[in-house]
Amino acid sequence: MCVPNWPEDFYDAHLRHWEDAELLFTEGRLANADHLYGLSAECGLKAVWIDAGMLRVPREHVNDFWATFSRRFRASLRNVPNQQSLVRAIRRGNPFGNWNVSQRYAPRRCFDQNLVEEHRRAAEEICALVRTWRIGRVTP
Repeated sequence: MCVPNWPEDFYDAHLRHWEDAELLFTEGRLANADHLYGLSAECGLKAVWIDAGMLRVPREHVNDFWATFSRRFRASLRNVPNQQSLVRAIRRGNPFGNWNVSQRYAPRRCFDQNLVEEHRRAAEEICALVRTWRIGRVTP
């Protein structure tokens, strides 16, 4: 049992939020899928942050953490194989700029297919980044 001291495992949280977001997206549950895509992206970026040896993880959500992460990793991502698409995404700007953790209180009518697909694509790019990043850095 993990309570009351929940251990942080950003990689596991990244995966489970992604998996649940995909299930909800498939069922047309756009509001919660969108929320979980943002959390998955945030946790994925934080997993890379930790794997890179930075011990203090900023207490920011993905809409703000994107800028912190991109400032820190802009140069080093160029050296990670198959990450050109994420480097381009960082240059294009924050795809989660219109996402906020407080959206969990928003009504369903605020979420349309285009908004959720935008966040889904960005979260999927982060999934690819996490996989590529971990290949050479984490041993079983």
